[in-house]
Amino acid sequence: MISVALGIFVIVTAEILPIGLLTSIGSTFGISDGTAGLTMTLPGLLAAVSAPTVTVAVGRLDRRMVLCGLMLLLATANFLAAIATSYPVLVASRGLVGVVIGGFWSIGAGLAARLVRPERVGVATAVIFSAVPLGSVLGVPAGTLIAQLGGWRTAFAVLGALTVLILVALIAVLPSLPPAQAVRLTALTELARSHTGRTALVLTVLVVTAHFGTYTYVTPFLQQTTGVGSVTPFLLVYGIAGVAGNFVAGATVRHRLRTTLVVSAVALAAATALLPAFGTATVAAMLLLVVWGLAYGAVPVCSQSWFAAAASGATEAASVLFTSSFQATIAIGAVLGGIVVDATSPSTVLVLGSGVALLVAIGARFSADPQQAATS
Repeated sequence: MISVALGIFVIVTAEILPIGLLTSIGSTFGISDGTAGLTMTLPGLLAAVSAPTVTVAVGRLDRRMVLCGLMLLLATANFLAAIATSYPVLVASRGLVGVVIGGFWSIGAGLAARLVRPERVGVATAVIFSAVPLGSVLGVPAGTLIAQLGGWRTAFAVLGALTVLILVALIAVLPSLPPAQAVRLTALTELARSHTGRTALVLTVLVVTAHFGTYTYVTPFLQQTTGVGSVTPFLLVYGIAGVAGNFVAGATVRHRLRTTLVVSAVALAAATALLPAFGTATVAAMLLLVVWGLAYGAVPVCSQSWFAAAASGATEAASVLFTSSFQATIAIGAVLGGIVVDATSPSTVLVLGSGVALLVAIGARFSADPQQAATS
């Protein structure tokens, strides 16, 4: 379980590491920051496609072998980025990262039920998903610091070396994991068409849009409205709160999945709605970011658990839909938020995101309880 979490940690770090390196990458290859931004958008889009493609393609292969193979591919992608002689080569390496994201997430996110006792599944899922905020809190700042000291290529090289170490850990401790059943496209379409599956899909798309449509632009908000010089302490506090929210949700989703998502969505809506009004004060902005972090930290656990309840034991099919919808919506949410920010202001996008989060709370509250549906 820990080795899978470490794998997701290095994947998350690899996915969002370019955030702190765009200017340096653009300077190296003589391109704009906007063009360099393709290194961020491409992996997410490819991950949405590769999640079902990879999972269906591997059929009945042992999942331990598949996860190790994907980790080897990630190490190759990071080393390729470190030695890229042209921007197209760098973009190609980022495409490989997208394939790994989709494949590893789809298989790894649902493994908790196979690695621990049933009563520990919620906590085990939280441990696996804790790698997401930890990638932001630890991985990206560390990578950015390495880039400042030795250049952006060094950051990718170090990440490649870390990936190799995690590959060794997976080989050493992960047990054989033959698939319970091969995932077929028909299983995915049936899950997406079921009432509980459609509900999970809609709620996931809405809550991820609400978050990434706003959080992507929290830095300009803090700089322009709160008036802070450095946003690092704010983002660090947010990330720590996200880890805490992740584990709180892990302890409650087993018996209170719908309630956990409703509370999380309401808290997210409140934080994003109140920031424009009270975020001019540093302390208030910090406190609201703590609420936001606690709220969003619960989202991946709730979303994955809702899909799993809809899948009636087909955990990999649930993970595929979770991964595809999550990754695609990250890109869509960021783009929609960017359109609003360019036309208005960061405060406006926060208010609109709050409205979307409130829709999630209402939708979840009046939806059929997925856990009761799964046992009926």
